Amino acid sequence: MMELQPHLLIVDDDERIRGLLQKFLIRNGFLVSAARDAAHARRILEGLDFDMIVLDVMMPGEDGVSLTKAIRETSSTPIMLLTAKGETEDRIAGLEAGADDYLSKPFEPKELLLRINAILRRVPDAGDVDTTPKFLNLGPIRYDIERGEMWQGDDLVRLTATESQLMKIFSATPGEPISRAKLVEDLGRDRGQAQERAVDVQITRLRRKIETDPKQPRYLQTVRGAGYMLAPD
Repeated sequence: MMELQPHLLIVDDDERIRGLLQKFLIRNGFLVSAARDAAHARRILEGLDFDMIVLDVMMPGEDGVSLTKAIRETSSTPIMLLTAKGETEDRIAGLEAGADDYLSKPFEPKELLLRINAILRRVPDAGDVDTTPKFLNLGPIRYDIERGEMWQGDDLVRLTATESQLMKIFSATPGEPISRAKLVEDLGRDRGQAQERAVDVQITRLRRKIETDPKQPRYLQTVRGAGYMLAPD
């Protein structure tokens, strides 16, 4: 059976970069659509679902961070941000808005390809884990380990690809702290301070979905000097 090609949306106001990325990614087995700005991307997103969005932060009109926030209101499609070099605040703002990862320009297309593949692998496949127990209870939240799904009552809690991956990592060893360096490694990111900070941002966002009071976390705890730990009921 032929595997379906993942469909990517590239959003960048630079026509040259858009064209280069489109050619490169098509050559590497993706279907690729392109948009020249946020308004154009919104029109395309109304009619099509994508496996992933690659989004430039700095664009005329609405910027990439604002578009990320808007997409996150209705969708958990993975988002990779392209940021100008050294703009740490942009990256952190992008992750807080719900992006899964970022890459600084200029970058090697090959690195973009590795990151895209790493994120697409993070998207949970139903039933690819067979472990017991099947559920973890986190107060009003129920996490289905096998399906990688989080529920609050009858409502499915929408998780981004990175949040899903974090829950998978934590639920494999509940009650055991995992260091930030290990989380960076398990998420397939490059090591470094910025990446550890990026993990902190993702943890903060995950806490907002799990905790009654994210400032006083009961279930996703910080263990001093050891990292983070999932402590189910």
